Amino acid sequence: MKKTILASAIAAATFSGAAMAQSTLSASELAAKMDSMPTVYGNIQYVLTHDNVDGGPSEVEHADNGSTLGVMHDHEIAPGITGFFKLELDGFGADEKDSDGANIDEAYIGVKGDSFGQVWIGSDDSTYESAVDEIAQFYEVATLSIGAAGYSTGEGDLIQYRSPSFSGLTLGGAVQVNGDGEGGDKSYPYQLAAMYEVDALELAFAVDSNDNGDGNNENTYGLRASYNLDNLRVTGEFHTRKDAYDKFGLMGVYTLGKNQFALSYEMAEADNSDSTEWDTITLQALHNVSDHLYVYFEGYIGGGDDVYDYKFNRADDTKKFDETAGVSDERTIAAVGAVYYF
Repeated sequence: MKKTILASAIAAATFSGAAMAQSTLSASELAAKMDSMPTVYGNIQYVLTHDNVDGGPSEVEHADNGSTLGVMHDHEIAPGITGFFKLELDGFGADEKDSDGANIDEAYIGVKGDSFGQVWIGSDDSTYESAVDEIAQFYEVATLSIGAAGYSTGEGDLIQYRSPSFSGLTLGGAVQVNGDGEGGDKSYPYQLAAMYEVDALELAFAVDSNDNGDGNNENTYGLRASYNLDNLRVTGEFHTRKDAYDKFGLMGVYTLGKNQFALSYEMAEADNSDSTEWDTITLQALHNVSDHLYVYFEGYIGGGDDVYDYKFNRADDTKKFDETAGVSDERTIAAVGAVYYF
C-alpha cells in the first residue's frame, strides 16, 4: 500500500512538472494557482509515561499520543461566501512499525459568510466541547483529567452552526443525526451554546441534551469564564448532569517567551448514594524548541474515595469495581513528550 501511494505521488508530480513546462504562466497566475491548492498539515507525537496506582501496579509506556495527517481547503463561492472542507486522520500508531492504520478524526464540509456565520456537516469537535470544555482539552496527555460532566453527544454525524459575532455575542448549535440503520433507534441529540467576549473577558454557556440512548437522558449544563491578562490566562469551569456528577475546574496558563506553564485543579462529585468524590491536580511545562517542534512535561496527581481500581477505571454511578482487583484512592502519572508538526 505504501509503495502504491508513493508511486502515485511520483506520477502526479511528474505530470504536474510536464504540464508546467509546456505552459507559460505569469507570476500572478502561478501565485493564484498555488493559492488554490489544498493545505496539507500534520504532526508526529511521542510520549513516555509512568503510571502508578498507590498500592497497585506501576507501568511505563512509550506511545503515539495522537499523531495526525490532514488536508483542508477553502474557496470563494460568491462575494462574501466561502466554501471549506477538512479531513484529518489520526491513530497511526507511530510508535510501532506494524500499526493497524489511521482513523478519521475530523471530516467535514461547510460554508461561511460574514453576514450569516458558518454551517458545517460531518465529524468535528462538538459545540459543547469547543464552548465550555477547555481544561480537559488543553493538556497533551489528559489521562487523569476529569473532563466535563458526562456530555455524551459525540463528534460524528453532526450538523453544526455558529453565528457571526453580535457585539461580542456568538451563538452556536449542533444536532447529531443517528439513524435507525446504525445499530440503534433513531435519535437527534442536540447542543446549544452562547459565547460572549469583551476585552479580556470570555463567558460561555452550553447545554447537551444527551438524547442518544446511553440510559441517562438528563441534560448536561456547562459554564466557562476565562480572563486574559498579558501573558496569563485563567479559566474556571462548572459542569453538571443529574444522575451523573458535578465537576468544577480552575486552570492558569502562563506564557514566558518560548515556554508555557500550566496548573489546574479539577474536582468532581458523583450523583450516587455514596456521593463519591475525586480530584486531579495537573502541572504542565512546555518549551517550543522551534517553529515546528516542542517538548513538554506533564504531571498528574489524582485522588478520591477509592476511585481507581487496578484496571484504571474511574468510579461513577453506573459501574462497580472488580473487588478482586483491588481499589486505591491515589493515582499519579508523569509524562514526557515531543511533538513535531508542520
